[in-house]
Amino acid sequence: MGFQATIDNDSVAAMSAARFDGKIVIVDHADQIEAACNDLMRCDIIGFDTETRPSFKAGVTHKVSLLQLSTDKRCYLFRLNRIRLDNRILKILCSKRVMKVGADVAGDIRSLHALRDFKEEGFIDLQHEAPRYGIEDKSLRKLSAIVLGQRVSKAQRLSNWEAGKLTEQQCEYAATDAWVCIRILEALRKTEPVATDEDKQEKTTITQQQLQQSEQQADTPRHKARRRRYYPHFKRKE
Repeated sequence: MGFQATIDNDSVAAMSAARFDGKIVIVDHADQIEAACNDLMRCDIIGFDTETRPSFKAGVTHKVSLLQLSTDKRCYLFRLNRIRLDNRILKILCSKRVMKVGADVAGDIRSLHALRDFKEEGFIDLQHEAPRYGIEDKSLRKLSAIVLGQRVSKAQRLSNWEAGKLTEQQCEYAATDAWVCIRILEALRKTEPVATDEDKQEKTTITQQQLQQSEQQADTPRHKARRRRYYPHFKRKE
């Protein structure tokens, strides 16, 4: 059974909300980083997202405030406006073994690069995965609705992520955004991908390459000798 390509906003709004019900750990002191990163490094796959304080003035932007890294049971909220983007955090972001899954990963990575330069590895972007399953919508809200049948609330998206203390609603929102990426990927991987136009083009290209290779082999002295031996009346069309 495949997924529908798109979904309208009214259908999404009518769905129940996806909520992370695991443990949320706020990391806002340097002495908390070690334990959080050790736990995350033991995982094969984690959810990934960031949050930035919104700006309501033209030309004014803010640096990324929060990095969310989530397992199935625990989500760590690294408050990057309080702590630096530590080397132990970068070890996770640069790990090929620990896969990080998110939506619009490139945008989040650009925000993190504004804090420190690093070479990210091991990321899966749901916006790149979804088309392989016939899904055209790209937002996390609609991907969750199409794949899981649950909506992701965006009520806290424009809240102040640099506030002295994050509210319970902010924490739940941030954790859900990262955690739900794992669930979406798992659900996608249980379904057979559909052949996209790009896949078909790649298959055609490979077939053409194989045909050219076969024709080249047919012109070698060895193959010509075999033709003369087994097919004495064969004439190759030029």
